[in-house]
Amino acid sequence: MRLVEETAVTFGVAASCDALGVARASYYRWKQPTPPPKPRPKPPRALSPEEQARVLEVLHEPAHVDLAPAQVYAKLLDERREYLCSERTMYRVLAAAGEVRERRDQLVRPAYAKPELLATGPDQVWSWDITKLLGPAKWTYFYLYVVLDVFSRYVVGWMVAERESAAHAKRLIAETIERRGIEPGRLTLHQDRGAPMRAKTFAQLLADLGVTKSHSRPHVSDDNPFSEAQFKTLKYHRDFPGRFDSLARAVDHGRAFFPWYNDEHRHDALGLLTPADVYFGRAPVVLAARQRVLDTAFIAHPERFVRKPPAVCALPTEVWINKPAPREAQLPAMEATQPAPGPVSPAGPERSAGGAQRLDAGPAAGARRAPRPMDSTDRRLQ
Repeated sequence: MRLVEETAVTFGVAASCDALGVARASYYRWKQPTPPPKPRPKPPRALSPEEQARVLEVLHEPAHVDLAPAQVYAKLLDERREYLCSERTMYRVLAAAGEVRERRDQLVRPAYAKPELLATGPDQVWSWDITKLLGPAKWTYFYLYVVLDVFSRYVVGWMVAERESAAHAKRLIAETIERRGIEPGRLTLHQDRGAPMRAKTFAQLLADLGVTKSHSRPHVSDDNPFSEAQFKTLKYHRDFPGRFDSLARAVDHGRAFFPWYNDEHRHDALGLLTPADVYFGRAPVVLAARQRVLDTAFIAHPERFVRKPPAVCALPTEVWINKPAPREAQLPAMEATQPAPGPVSPAGPERSAGGAQRLDAGPAAGARRAPRPMDSTDRRLQ
């Protein structure tokens, strides 16, 4: 505004405002600021200080101290045949004295920090959750536990049980970490605030394994987006049944679905690579082979590519849960420890054979039981 004022002497107000991108109305308001409002005169009908003190005195009486102004107003009319002021004026007098507040105790929830997790490679951040599978009858469910590597979307472990409990969660996480060879201090495990996730015994297990735990904020569904998205892929798959007639049927479906998800499903956010390609470090080889095919197609028919030669989708170098805004980039984020190079596929360089750990939990799954004979799927995972 000062510059407009200085240049307006030579070029005029309109030209100066247009050149500097300032609205002329804003300039004139700045030149003649609105004067502060005049103090409101006291209405002649207002109560005098003595009358206001009398109202407070009556409201503070033991018989009235626990009553609302409306109740006091009615009692004065009925019992004393006295009118001090209106009900609304009683509220004004109380507000002026700082005595108007919510009489009931209100629950004040703590402020939960937004989780900010960064993964730049496999086995840095895992996400896990539990979803219900409809059982054979109404109000019957089976519970599917799934552990997901955030960077690659690779399902590293799963199990189906007849109930939701911290004992099943402890078993799944402990055996998955042991099978994957995760070293202490290397992994961050993200989860929501369900009862198994907040159980004291589960937290003690993570501490013993050297795993950093992270929780979603209460009632914030998108704090755990990768597990939720994986469940949607599961339940929208063409082979997903409406109900499962038994626990064994639910386990059989998992045996078929998770190898497809890990080894065949091309993920949009991974540059149309499979989770197994990213998890086991095969992504550069696959992308290079794709680029050679595209280069050959471009050489054969360059006129079909109008803007530029075709190129493969780039593989993301980092994956965030709640990436901070650019202006918040200076703030420290909870970043998982950088791991060693990605694990070697147990099935060799070509396929991972699903790679998901299957743990069957029946009605007595909480109790200790003899090892189950391995089937072909388990033998591939050793």
